[in-house]
Amino acid sequence: MSTDVVRVRTGVYHDSVSLMRVSRTATALPGVEVAVVAMATELNLGIAAELGFDLPEAGPADLLIALRGGGADTLEAALAELDGLLAGLSAMPAGGAAVEHPPHTVRAAARERAATLALVSVPGPYAFAEALDAVEAGLSVMIFSDNVPVEQEVLLKRRAAELGVLVMGPDCGTAVIGGAGLGFANVLRPGPVGLVAASGTGAQQVACLLDHAGVGISHLLGVGGRDLSADVGGLSTLRALEALDADPATELIVLISKPPAPEVARAVAETVAKLGTPVVTALLGPGQDDLTAATETALRALGAPVPAWPSWPAPGTTGEHAGSLRGIYSGGTLCVEARLITGSGEFTDFGDDAYTVGRAHPMIDPTLRLEALAEVPPGEVVLLDVVLGHGADPDPAATLAPAIAGAAARGVTVIVALVGSEGDPQGLNAQAEALNAAGAAVFTSNAQAAGHAAEVAAGIAR
Repeated sequence: MSTDVVRVRTGVYHDSVSLMRVSRTATALPGVEVAVVAMATELNLGIAAELGFDLPEAGPADLLIALRGGGADTLEAALAELDGLLAGLSAMPAGGAAVEHPPHTVRAAARERAATLALVSVPGPYAFAEALDAVEAGLSVMIFSDNVPVEQEVLLKRRAAELGVLVMGPDCGTAVIGGAGLGFANVLRPGPVGLVAASGTGAQQVACLLDHAGVGISHLLGVGGRDLSADVGGLSTLRALEALDADPATELIVLISKPPAPEVARAVAETVAKLGTPVVTALLGPGQDDLTAATETALRALGAPVPAWPSWPAPGTTGEHAGSLRGIYSGGTLCVEARLITGSGEFTDFGDDAYTVGRAHPMIDPTLRLEALAEVPPGEVVLLDVVLGHGADPDPAATLAPAIAGAAARGVTVIVALVGSEGDPQGLNAQAEALNAAGAAVFTSNAQAAGHAAEVAAGIAR
């Protein structure tokens, strides 16, 4: 019979992404069947209650730890492990000085630390207040949080424009400022290309392809996936373009987005025409360049050669395996790009807000994608992305390779778009070889992976 242990720690705060990682690690501890390690927000308390935990009084400023497993001794040992993990989250970086009375607001931190940029990673309902505090303190802000209402996004970006700062996000998955990566960030060489992206994984794809070609970036400014929508009007995109245009280290700008609203695309084009720095646009849509083609255009504009993008072909992906096509994605822009290229099939973006409420992004936690892959019937063709870099799963092949091998044994053809750089901590080549050995064809270009998947599904691949 299972035993439950529930602890509430008052006044202890950690960001949601860090706690999701700890929760996932706790689930894998010996004897632990269920683990919830999260701030005691209404959403997280509801999730724990649905799992059957008997919960004490707690609020969003409290840390909730709820474990279920095989016996009190086992769970006490798991709690000790968790204490170590949580202590690691609180530790100062090497060389940092301890702070006796740490600031309790963004504005106070800005005064004490002489900061210029704030990173907000709290549950969506609480992100607006923290981000507004940062903007009012004169800071630019990256909002990693998702599930932020669009009305709040517009208010933040309008206020930021009045104060001359930049809002990156909400749902800004990646940024690189002067070589420092934020959020999901690849290890990239410095160079002359500045990126403005209403897309996290789309920006990572372009930046990593540039890196494969030996070309680095100056800055990567994410603006949030809705910035080029009619509701938001490109408020942060326009400011980011102007900021990169004024940066002497940026010789070329690449603008990346899922299909924008037509009126916003026109406004952006008017701004681009006035800039002194050349701009390559990768605004996905029918008849537009894909991300790989746009990257190749950027390389030619710089006078750099276009390489053959690394790939690892798998045996058996010939016409005899023709079948229906299914996309199981973690990156929204990569999913849109693949759907545009293939023109058919069933595609799911598991990184969409609808799938990340109360759980980690699929680049961290592959559970939903593994379940989806396990349900694919024999004869189908599966296309999925694997995104490397800091913040992402430290070894995605460890869980994906066995699932791919199992799918291949059922007669499913698996094709992987592997987005990463040579310097990423997971090891690009090691990940590619493990996925390939499990039976997947692996491409570093999502566009090439999608094109290959379409050919296989149609029975014309060779």
